[in-house]
Amino acid sequence: MYNYFDITTLHTHISTIKDFYLTHKRLPSYREICRLCKYKSTRSAHLLINKMEEEGLVRRDGKRIIATAMLDALPLLGRVQAGFPSPANEELLDTMTIDDYLVPNKQSTYILEVSGESMIDAGIMPGDLALAERGKSPKNGDVVIAEVDGKWTMKYFYKKGAVVSLEPANKKFKTIYPKEELQIAAVVISTMRKY
Repeated sequence: MYNYFDITTLHTHISTIKDFYLTHKRLPSYREICRLCKYKSTRSAHLLINKMEEEGLVRRDGKRIIATAMLDALPLLGRVQAGFPSPANEELLDTMTIDDYLVPNKQSTYILEVSGESMIDAGIMPGDLALAERGKSPKNGDVVIAEVDGKWTMKYFYKKGAVVSLEPANKKFKTIYPKEELQIAAVVISTMRKY
């Protein structure tokens, strides 16, 4: 159906639309697409949007065109050996959004910035961002966000019989045993760090 552009030009124009979207937080109008891609008529812009819709990058809502999560998806190019070096093979395996990978339940997930060093042996450092999911029942060994005796903390959750403990991942800190009150607010499902 769509042979109007060669594949290289098509991907260049889709990339131009993505850049506009990431910069302006909205999709360009058909006239803006003409200007950005140097089209002479809006017919070319319509064909480009049709192709983007086929690929799942945008969807139509009446006359409006809305970006899908796939518009800012990142390419998954392959695997990298973390052991002994191996020949590099770059191939496009798929595309994914960070949200799709890290956040299975968006309605119940929020982000917290980590402060303190009680979880450093678990690889959770000050300044990391922790994605925490509300309403998830903690299992032994889960990292949780908890309010214990009026103070908030992030620790490993353990329950043996009726005894609950919140354990740090740093030998300089002590295990916490709630004296009066314990509320598990969320389970940490992932952490992120920017280098």
